[in-house]
Amino acid sequence: MKKHICIHGHFYQPPRENPWLEMIETQESAYPYHDWNERINAECYEPNSVTRIQDREGRINQIVSNYEKISFNFGPTLLSWMQEYASRVFNAIVEADKKSLEKFSGHGNAIAQAYNHMIMPLANRRDKITQVVWGISDFRKRFKRLPEGMWLPETAVDLETLDILHDHGIVYTILAPRQAKKIRKQGHDQWHEVSDSSLDTTRPYRVNLPSGGDISVFFYDGGLSHSIAFGDLLNRGENLANSLLGAFHDKKDTVHLIHVATDGETFGHHHRFGEMALAYCLDHIESNKLAKITNYAEYLEKFPPVHEVELIENSSWSCVHGVERWRNNCGCSSGGNPGWTQAWRKPLRNAMDWLRDALIKIYEDEASNYFIHPWDARNGYIEVILDRSQGNIEKFLRVHAVRDFSVKDKITALKLLEMQRNAMLMYTSCGWFFDDVSGVENIQIMQYASRAIQYASEIQGNSMEQEFIEKLKEAPSNKLENAAVVYDTYVKPAQCDLLRVGAHYCISSIFEEYSSETKICCFTSRSDSYEQLEAGKMTLAVGQTMITSDITWEDRNISFAVLHFGDHNISAGVRDFISKKKLEEMKNELMDTFAQGNIPEVVRLMDKHYDGNIYSLWHLFKDEQKKVLDQVLELTYEGVETAYRQIYENNVTIMNFYEKLRHQIPRPFVAAAEYIINADLKKMFEEETFDKVRLKRLIDETSRWSVRIDSTTMGFKVTTWINTSMERFSKKPDRAELPERIIDALEILKPLLLSLNLWKAQNMYFAVSQDFFRDMKEKADQGDESSKQWVGSFIKLGNYLNIKI
Repeated sequence: MKKHICIHGHFYQPPRENPWLEMIETQESAYPYHDWNERINAECYEPNSVTRIQDREGRINQIVSNYEKISFNFGPTLLSWMQEYASRVFNAIVEADKKSLEKFSGHGNAIAQAYNHMIMPLANRRDKITQVVWGISDFRKRFKRLPEGMWLPETAVDLETLDILHDHGIVYTILAPRQAKKIRKQGHDQWHEVSDSSLDTTRPYRVNLPSGGDISVFFYDGGLSHSIAFGDLLNRGENLANSLLGAFHDKKDTVHLIHVATDGETFGHHHRFGEMALAYCLDHIESNKLAKITNYAEYLEKFPPVHEVELIENSSWSCVHGVERWRNNCGCSSGGNPGWTQAWRKPLRNAMDWLRDALIKIYEDEASNYFIHPWDARNGYIEVILDRSQGNIEKFLRVHAVRDFSVKDKITALKLLEMQRNAMLMYTSCGWFFDDVSGVENIQIMQYASRAIQYASEIQGNSMEQEFIEKLKEAPSNKLENAAVVYDTYVKPAQCDLLRVGAHYCISSIFEEYSSETKICCFTSRSDSYEQLEAGKMTLAVGQTMITSDITWEDRNISFAVLHFGDHNISAGVRDFISKKKLEEMKNELMDTFAQGNIPEVVRLMDKHYDGNIYSLWHLFKDEQKKVLDQVLELTYEGVETAYRQIYENNVTIMNFYEKLRHQIPRPFVAAAEYIINADLKKMFEEETFDKVRLKRLIDETSRWSVRIDSTTMGFKVTTWINTSMERFSKKPDRAELPERIIDALEILKPLLLSLNLWKAQNMYFAVSQDFFRDMKEKADQGDESSKQWVGSFIKLGNYLNIKI
């Protein structure tokens, strides 16, 4: 077949982990999800692994994985999160790549990516090499094979980067058509100037490299890719298929490739149900043999380039000015804030470059005392990032160390490497992409910079933070005064050391029971002693624990005392442990005073014994902070609910009277009804079963009193309940009452018009229909009454879930 099609998805999220905790904290803007990774996973990454194909009536008749048919790359930092927090999706992606090897002549769909989305032309040579080495190593660890292609962040390219790709075995990359300068046929002398509109994107090209090697490049179809990302092609699968097929040149008698590249999040996150349009399109083309679905590596093997290309260096797909979007006020922005300036970009880049160069000097001065080849050690450090087990770290150190290390040596060696890791993470491209230096992406890269500064200070004793802040003052903000104010407001409060981890441990111990050894983010707490005394609502706890970093192995033995006043007021003293005797004396003094009810004296003693190192609820890490606040306010919430319930129930009669007279019901009564009805509806779906009569009554009341339903939370609660019920059903499919219960809920809830995400339930239903339905149908056909009832309920549930059997 001469017609070939390849669709590439660049799946990527910037690293969002708090650099001190190595975990993503709650992001309120992602509600009702914990964070944006979790939300986009639910809207895009997981749906693309179990995508629905519908029949002409809009009923689901197939569930497929898009990853088996498209070329794709996932950012390594995103895959790291996914492997831990969305393992089912991660495994489905890896499995899809394995299947694509069989489908596409031994060439997998997955390609690698430069590690943390650094703009490669703006990086120094060492960072470019490390980004490529880490990207390849991460890929090999997860996909169990070497990559053939590598995605360059923002497709930003220069010849030095391509030379490095070639040196590390990468065969091809993907670029935008406007990045081609001129082309010629191999063996010919004459070059031809090209533009993004005149370049023939249906074939691969060879780039000759300064080193004497070469690398292949695919230039995606710019118009089609733009229409997929920003147009309406994903409204219907037929639209996408027709556009791809219509791009073929009918007069061509040679083999050619129509291919597009776009952010993978286009399929489901940016365009809801975009993954379904993609699945339908690929199935339609393949099943009707309208073109050959392929991936880049397979096509390259069968049809190697016969044309050469010269590139426009320092160019990219998302900035018409080259790579200026990441170092200058070039005019590129999101377009959402007219009148704002991006004059902050250059000073921010300058500050980061200054810091990077200062950290290089520290690394070279210090690391030579620990590593045989310091930069080789940094390149190899990816093996530690991928496996932080003690045995693996010891193995790494044995390979790279100049001598046998003491415990202190190991800690310093690991800090040096972590300093360098954060120095690269601070160049993640999103920190320059958007409109203001106060954005969450900018704060994130400044946090990485701060963490690198902290490591440097711990290694050498002198802090560069103030000089860095002075340089940030030169970066103006559209919302705050400048980047230094952003740093003071958002970065400094996030800074953490082992003493603050100890404060987190002792404060949170008031609200949850810890074992003697407890994991706290990327730290381990080993408790040596802990005693707690209660008096009414107040609690005092005193103890000793060893806090150890799982990243650098640094530890700190601390003693603490924490006083909880019974509400959100908490006072915790934390200091370095001195001796058992001193701890015992302090504990006895504090507890005796507490037992006497002399709370002001307890506070004074804590301040004295802990030298003013007093922490509060404010110092808890964000997730635990919210958890504790919810616990503290639980009694308050109960009181509020009791008050509202009394108002509502005591005034239902007068509300009825107002309604009959067609007068507007007093707002306080409506507010009470709204609070109680919403609360009762949510509670109903926190249990396995529900009272149908009561649920109907609540739904009637929402209409009767014109109550506004918290549709976001309610939709999330009901979706979770349905998924949980379907999971029970998939494990015990003979239980006919489970589908009937789900049917009842969906029928009764219809008036609320909730937006329910039913795809997980649909997946489980589909699996049961494949594995269990036929047996039950045969029994029903033979006259078994219970099987008849089961089949009837199952088919009816399928109607509600929009699935055709």
